Amino acid sequence: MAGSKHYVVWVGRKPGVYSAWAECQKQTNGFEGAKFKSFESKAAADSAFRDGWEKHWGKSSGGSKAAGMGTGTGAGASASNRFRTAGRTSSAAQAAEEIDYDSISVDVGTRGNPGPVEYKGVDTRTGEVLFSVGPIPMGTNNLGEFLAIVHALRYTQERGSKSTIYSDSMNAMKWLREKKVATTLARNASTAEIWRLVDEAEAWLRANRYDNKVLKWQTKLWGEIKADYGRK
Repeated sequence: MAGSKHYVVWVGRKPGVYSAWAECQKQTNGFEGAKFKSFESKAAADSAFRDGWEKHWGKSSGGSKAAGMGTGTGAGASASNRFRTAGRTSSAAQAAEEIDYDSISVDVGTRGNPGPVEYKGVDTRTGEVLFSVGPIPMGTNNLGEFLAIVHALRYTQERGSKSTIYSDSMNAMKWLREKKVATTLARNASTAEIWRLVDEAEAWLRANRYDNKVLKWQTKLWGEIKADYGRK
């Protein structure tokens, strides 16, 4: 259903229903306490907008209320710590926590899969682009997600930061834990650049430790990740 999503902004610069993620971002990036969410159709979005954010925003599919209200108070960090086990946070725990706005969000933009790949990391609170790489001539979405997370870890380490890192890719987070990618992408002349970057990223993970939390961005609860390229 690529391209069918609509975005409701209940609290932002100009509340309303938007058909493009980029337009939603304009209304919410850097807006304290913004409340917005994606829906699979315009009819659903229009209905949700009329209902108001109290009925839809921060609700799980089961109807239980999530704690996150976009306040950026840091309460999410304490909630996460209560559920962390062996360096991981359970899905149930994350669904109940607030967004940690003092964090970096990463995402990938692709033109085909495999195809040209680019990625970036942004300040989750403001949407400011902190780093951007690409386009890399040939790669996959998951490899780009993996590179983006490792880039964010290196970025924070260089600055002495332990900021949380958000990604919406479970595969990339699995590869991060294993310090090894698992992909069928062939090594050849067309993929040489992305494989060079992947090899460097794996070597960095083997040689370095980090204390940052790397968490799954909860798209169904929070809307699209702040680093999203808007190519849905």
